[in-house]
Amino acid sequence: MNNKSDLSRRGFLRTAGTIGGATWLRLGAPALVGIAQAACSAKDAGAAFALLGEAEAADFAAIAARIIPTSNTPGATEAGVIYFFDRAFAEEKSGSLNAARDGLSELNATLRNGTRFADLGVTQQDAVLSTIESGAFFNLMRVMTIFGFFAMSSYGGNKDHVAWDLIGFEGHHGAWQNPFGYYDAEVLGGPVDGE
Repeated sequence: MNNKSDLSRRGFLRTAGTIGGATWLRLGAPALVGIAQAACSAKDAGAAFALLGEAEAADFAAIAARIIPTSNTPGATEAGVIYFFDRAFAEEKSGSLNAARDGLSELNATLRNGTRFADLGVTQQDAVLSTIESGAFFNLMRVMTIFGFFAMSSYGGNKDHVAWDLIGFEGHHGAWQNPFGYYDAEVLGGPVDGE
């Protein structure tokens, strides 16, 4: 980037997707295949959440929608990120569920008259989130949102590949299909690079 004005939403999402993808692989993505299939089915069928209650799902969805907002391009809402949250917290990320619920409870406790985060206007939501953006709860929400936005749609987010289309990623076939690397050339009987 040549200057600060070069920082665009698309550039941020590209960078976040790259970082998120690498981290996601380290977190054991193969173990999430079952979660992925179930979340994708629930999202497409508009099924009830497996774990999250209606009010907390609305709050988590509103937080995700402010982290990756809808503008002239799709955001976390259109990508169905909340279904990723639901399945991940029910399975692979179940160890983070209590921290997420505690953080949400603390956030809602700071609001007046029993108002929940999802009930606020977007300007108020942004103001509230700016007060917690350096904390562990916000970091968890940010990471979960990015993962849910950029993951394969079978993981519960990235509905209809909206995130991939946004950054111009044309790899809907998956990284496991050839030609991908030296091992594909070897399997196909061709020369391996460098030989």
